[in-house]
Amino acid sequence: MKVSDILRIKGSTLYTVTPEEPLVSALKLMAERDIGSLVVMDHGDLVGMLTVRELTQVLVKTGGVIDKTIVRTAMDDHPLTCTMETDMDEVRRMMLDRHARYMPVMNKKMLMGVISFHDVARAVVDSQNFENKMLKAYIHDWPEGQAPDDAPKL
Repeated sequence: MKVSDILRIKGSTLYTVTPEEPLVSALKLMAERDIGSLVVMDHGDLVGMLTVRELTQVLVKTGGVIDKTIVRTAMDDHPLTCTMETDMDEVRRMMLDRHARYMPVMNKKMLMGVISFHDVARAVVDSQNFENKMLKAYIHDWPEGQAPDDAPKL
């Protein structure tokens, strides 16, 4: 399974901010849309990610006073990225290694979407459920009284 499979199911709705926007505006957008991350774009280029983790860190650092803080101050300026062709197993490994919950999907310099750890987990569970269903159907359709060639004879 590839990242493109997840985006096809999930859709590619994107929410972005610029690095110079007030952090309060970004926080309001995240609350309004019930999302955990925003892609930070500057003149069409990905320059960072703003997630709940970065917001929490800046809130603690500033004692909760962020009215004069801009997105650039809080964002992760080296976000983990993948491509549409990245294999799901590689994405899982990358996300686990970096403790990343969100990953922008890029096609060269073009942002194609964002996948979350939740999206990845859902894709894995859906894939396993499909495989289980196919195996159960295969076993159910097995001719009665016959064993597979490699089954031990009892």
